[in-house]
Amino acid sequence: MISVSNLGKSFGERVLFEGASFLLNPGQRYGLVGANGSGKSTLLSILSGDGEATAGSISIPSDARLGVLRQDQFLYEDQQIISVALMGNRELWDAMHEKEQLLEQAAADEGSFDAERFGELEETVQRFDGYSAESRAATILEGLGLPTELHHRPLSSLSGGFKLRVLLAQVLAAAPDVLLLDEPTNHLDILSIRWLEQFLQDYSGPVVVISHDHRFLDTVATRILDVDYATVTLYHGNYSHFIEAKREERERREKEIEGREKEIARQQEFVDRFRAKNTKARQAQSKLKVVERLQRELQPLPGSSRRYPGFRFTQQRPSGKEVLKLKGIRKAWGEREVLHGVDLEVRRGDRLAILGPNGIGKSTLLKIATGVVEADAGEVVWGHETHVGYFAQDHHEQLGDDARTLEDWLWTWCPGKDRGFVRANLGAVLFSGDEVRKKLPTLSGGEAARLVFARLMLQHPNVLVLDEPTNHLDLEAIEALVEALQNYDGTLIFVSHDRWFVSQLAARIVEVRADGILDYPGTYDEYLAAHGTDHLEPNRAAVRAPSSEPSARAAKVVQHRTAGTVRPKKVNRFKLERQRDELSASIEAAEQRIEQIDTDFSRAGFYDETDPQQATALQVERTQLADELDDLIEQWAEIETALAEADVD
Repeated sequence: MISVSNLGKSFGERVLFEGASFLLNPGQRYGLVGANGSGKSTLLSILSGDGEATAGSISIPSDARLGVLRQDQFLYEDQQIISVALMGNRELWDAMHEKEQLLEQAAADEGSFDAERFGELEETVQRFDGYSAESRAATILEGLGLPTELHHRPLSSLSGGFKLRVLLAQVLAAAPDVLLLDEPTNHLDILSIRWLEQFLQDYSGPVVVISHDHRFLDTVATRILDVDYATVTLYHGNYSHFIEAKREERERREKEIEGREKEIARQQEFVDRFRAKNTKARQAQSKLKVVERLQRELQPLPGSSRRYPGFRFTQQRPSGKEVLKLKGIRKAWGEREVLHGVDLEVRRGDRLAILGPNGIGKSTLLKIATGVVEADAGEVVWGHETHVGYFAQDHHEQLGDDARTLEDWLWTWCPGKDRGFVRANLGAVLFSGDEVRKKLPTLSGGEAARLVFARLMLQHPNVLVLDEPTNHLDLEAIEALVEALQNYDGTLIFVSHDRWFVSQLAARIVEVRADGILDYPGTYDEYLAAHGTDHLEPNRAAVRAPSSEPSARAAKVVQHRTAGTVRPKKVNRFKLERQRDELSASIEAAEQRIEQIDTDFSRAGFYDETDPQQATALQVERTQLADELDDLIEQWAEIETALAEADVD
């Protein structure tokens, strides 16, 4: 349990929060919410020990290990991905690394083996269940969308978004006592978000998480910490419950203040009426003291730090009925083809969400449709009188890299208007005062996004094409964007990993798959109902349960291999089953021997009683067995896949 007492943080005269007191209990998951700049990340930094409070205290058990999501991927560029994931528990990683060095030294010089040190390291490895650490880390990486074949590549081989997934895996794989996560769903697709939700629901320690994903907070959070009104307030329930509870509390306090103001007015009326009459003067004076006391006690409600942009999208004129036709669109990046002959038609008034895992080609499809990227093959045809407004996922590209102010940049999109018009439009998206003179390169992700939306509002498009529009927006901006798009009467095409956003807007779902697209005419919830609630789960490979299953690890290999294996036309089923059973027996024998060696290693006094050369031989045997086990499981997986596909035939 973590105890926070009377915590405060201020920068000069600016108070972020003060008087914050709450407990973080095991098994509870706390969604940390508030407007951008309210102090959410600052509070998380103080909890992690990276920041300092200006008042109050935090009590954390001395032996508690904190898991903190940091964006320092540049420290690990040359490390293998699986190694980066294992480094989250530094004590375990260092012990495993030193053990390997001792064994290497012993192999080179038999008399140099330090049995005592080796025993100490072995105790550390056992304490953290180190022999299964790599398996746990691999499972977490797979859940976050990083398949097994990538695990031994350097981190530098991944894109920025996938590097951050590895850092998230590093935190989770360390099995800390407390999780402190700042925007963990950034750069995750829907599949990975669902996996993370399940992981956090099964986690036994306290979790504090910042997220702008409504559905994620509703699914994960059991409590909400709201940073607003210059303090931190704890609410029970998920995000939806919090919104309702906060609204009801605000209304109650407003009514309470209104009642007190009426009482003050009534008492003041008596004072004004009878103050001059000798018979009532004493009573009037007494009432006046009551009025003064009530006025002193009356505290006005502080203003909320939450601000909602005034997004409003209108079309200058409607388009024709046929809005867009994509015919046979193909696109490859190097040798990897991401789009394999996509055909798609969009009609006026469609509200179309494009879904699919990261890297499948969703953004590429939008870029080809809007002319940003050229297709390798196929045709893009826009309909009559279509005027397209495009929001790119990397919207900084749309701003350019010059040093203009945001006022000057927006003015280029309405050259016939005066400065007052430009500033009014900037004010609608929450830029006011000196903020309009900010230089484009200095804008945060959320500020840049709001500025691009201001441009779209000026363009009056009849087709909006939006690529991950909720990235970098806070919860209030996302809610305002949803309301504006619900009121928009043009055609909407968008990519998003935010399920709440999709569920509020989409009336048609297009899922991009490796083998083509699935076009579903209905809402997101209807789409899920039609295809099963687990339709987008990461472990949905269509493989029958194997008749003999040597380990869960091998089963995962089968699921991974199924999607990409070429189906054989004919198989000798009897021969395959015999080979599978033989491999199963070999796998079981290897696993039992490894377990026996691990049991010996963990026995008290083993290294005192055992000859160093014998201990070294056992370690070498275990390493060889582990390598052989990997090969056996690979073979078993291939045979099991072939048998499963034979059943399909």
